[in-house]
Amino acid sequence: MKLCRYEQNGQARAGFFTSEKVIPLSTAAKSAGESLPDTDDLLEFLPNGAGREAALRVEIWLQANAEAAASLSVADAKILTPIPRPNKLLLLAGNYAKHIEESGGIAVERARTFPYVFMKPPSTTLNRHGGGIPIPAISPDHIDWECELGVVIGKRAKGVSEADALDFVAGYTVVNDISDRGFRPNPNRDPRARDPFFDWQHGKWHDGSCPVGPCIACPESIPDPQALPLKLSVNSTVHQDANTAMQIFPVAAVIEFVSAFVTLEPGDIISTGTAAGVGHAKGVHLQPGDVVEASIDGIGVLKNKMVSE
Repeated sequence: MKLCRYEQNGQARAGFFTSEKVIPLSTAAKSAGESLPDTDDLLEFLPNGAGREAALRVEIWLQANAEAAASLSVADAKILTPIPRPNKLLLLAGNYAKHIEESGGIAVERARTFPYVFMKPPSTTLNRHGGGIPIPAISPDHIDWECELGVVIGKRAKGVSEADALDFVAGYTVVNDISDRGFRPNPNRDPRARDPFFDWQHGKWHDGSCPVGPCIACPESIPDPQALPLKLSVNSTVHQDANTAMQIFPVAAVIEFVSAFVTLEPGDIISTGTAAGVGHAKGVHLQPGDVVEASIDGIGVLKNKMVSE
């Protein structure tokens, strides 16, 4: 089952998602004789949600009655960010060895290191499928892409083990961690030892720099999050082509690590790092008008266009 949020007549709604169409959840439920909460909060229909079992029954009904269900095409729908205001938007840096190497670093074994986790402000960086990604006027020349597997937390998690971690997952989505590789505030500044780190971190925070979507794939449709092919293309040219099996820290290990010292809450999103093939490593950066497509098998294609701020 895949679920999305979309806008219809100015109102946010929940829908079943396929690569071609969106089926309104409420109308499908009515046709199937089921009662579901009238909400666009997808967590209600994901694991641990009150409407979860009824939503699964509606999905089964749809499998036999797809042609009878009202729908609209994905191309015509305004797809919204699947989780509009997560409490936390956490991302990993350096979780694929080849990406570390293409960036000039030296990859290390999992047993000898730990995940690097940073945050983006969700209220201003989150963007939707189909939304324009602003190229910041303050620093427009080094904007880069990063296709990543996003993990949506479904229930409160603190101190969970790697063995149990996937039980706390509500579903999976696609994240494009748009990054400014050349952000240098105050070029006439006096150098300080930690400037490079903060330049890198601040380059992650531009408005609209974190598209997420187009949907959330439920855990039963992603039995192994460490076996997902992912790709990213710019203007139909493929730049990233990898698999989540290449992650240094798998999803479950990341949840164990973070929950050891931070309480994870329903709706929190963890983006699990990007693979090799970023533009900066080859001297290519995003320009106004570029169309970026980040895709992960079993989830979907997150498509955005770059626009001038």
